[in-house]
Amino acid sequence: MRLHFGLAAAVAAAVAACGARYPAPSTAQGEHVYRQQCFSCHAVEAGGSTPAGPTLHGIIGRPIAGDPGFDYSPALRRLAERRRRWTPQLLDRFITDPESVAPGTEMGLLGIEDPTERRALIEWLRRSAGSP
Repeated sequence: MRLHFGLAAAVAAAVAACGARYPAPSTAQGEHVYRQQCFSCHAVEAGGSTPAGPTLHGIIGRPIAGDPGFDYSPALRRLAERRRRWTPQLLDRFITDPESVAPGTEMGLLGIEDPTERRALIEWLRRSAGSP
């Protein structure tokens, strides 16, 4: 329970910190970003891993490389050794430039430049995909 409270506080702090610089994201915008950028490789249902990527269900707060139904690349396993869990801040950095966060990653996303789109996606995943 304490972990969930800490993660909820971290999400709120990240959103508040960005809110002064960027417009507030909408849930619809986050779902749109997911469908445009993530849908082809990532499910959002529990246990919904695809051959291309693990489920994003519960991604915020989940251990990195922690979906038991997915065979992670060495790059993600190395990241998991350095960082324990996906935080909103780490997820934001990762979807900005996956290669800089996990050198050698096999993820095909080149990155999402727009900070409002990233915030919307992370908030949508938090609300809609089983994250705390």
